Order: sequence, then C-alpha cells, then structure tokens
Amino acid sequence: MTTPEFSRPVKVDQIKRLTGETHIEADVAERAALAQRFGLSVLDRLDADYSLTEENGAIMARGRVRAALAQPCVATGVPVPEVIDSDFVLRFIMEGDAVPEGEELELDAEDCDTIGYDGQVVDMGEAVAETMALAMTPYPRSPQADSYLKDAGVLNEEQASPFAALLALKDKDKA
Repeated sequence: MTTPEFSRPVKVDQIKRLTGETHIEADVAERAALAQRFGLSVLDRLDADYSLTEENGAIMARGRVRAALAQPCVATGVPVPEVIDSDFVLRFIMEGDAVPEGEELELDAEDCDTIGYDGQVVDMGEAVAETMALAMTPYPRSPQADSYLKDAGVLNEEQASPFAALLALKDKDKA
C-alpha cells in the first residue's frame, strides 16, 4: 500500500493523550500531488483543525476543513475557483468491524462518514483530503459554459425534454 500524498498518521494509543485541537496543513508538494490525484487545476490551500476522541469502540474525528482550489469546467475546461470551509465528523472503525452481511445499520441525525483503519493508526491527512474531495462541486461550470455549449450545438434541458418535442409538433400543426 502506498503512502497518501497528504499523510498525517496518528497512533491510536496516543489519542487519549491528545488534548484540544490539532492543526494540519498540506505543503506545496502535497497540494500539487493532491491536485493531480483529484484532477484539479490548482490546490492553493488545504488545512484542517480537528479533535479526536474514542467513543463506543470507534475513533471520532470532529473538525473543520478549509481549501482553496480550482477545478476545470465540465464544458470549457477553464479553471473554476472554489473555496471550501466545512465542518466534518468522521468515524474510524477497525477494518473487519463493519456491519455483518445481511444486517442493517441504523442511521440517525448524527450520521457521519465511516472510514476503516488497521487498528493501529488513523491517517488524518488522507481523511481530510477525502473530505475535501467530497465537499467539492461535482460538476463545476464556468460563467461561459452555457454559451460554449450552445455554440457547440448542445441542447439545454428544456430543449432536450420530450415535452419540447411535443411543443414543436404542436407549433407545426398550427402553421
């Protein structure tokens, strides 16, 4: 298994000794590698503040991730800037402690992302990087995207709907 680009391992046996929040920040090389992995035009900032606790056999991470990035527009390829500033709650469970097949997992309002770990170390850098990736806009569009697509002959949702075809037939019938 390769080491993630932004690795900040925390040994499980040290979690009880940690007090307060921990700050982590990706350096220039780590941000460049993450930008490549996630297909970003640029990743100017990635940092997080978090605290770790042990609860009911799991390790809970609560914190805030901040990032400044740009993704290529899905239509034009032009970089679309985005700022992420989001709270997160993560639950680390030992691999193999997942819900047995056939059993249901009940979810409540305190639901959080669950990440497996080896029982020895949780990697908060990788967890923060994945949290950033999940928070990014899934299909970024530049302000020029609509005109670019129109010029390329791509129909918008209204024009491509089955009802648009029916309206066109109705208009032909009147002519």
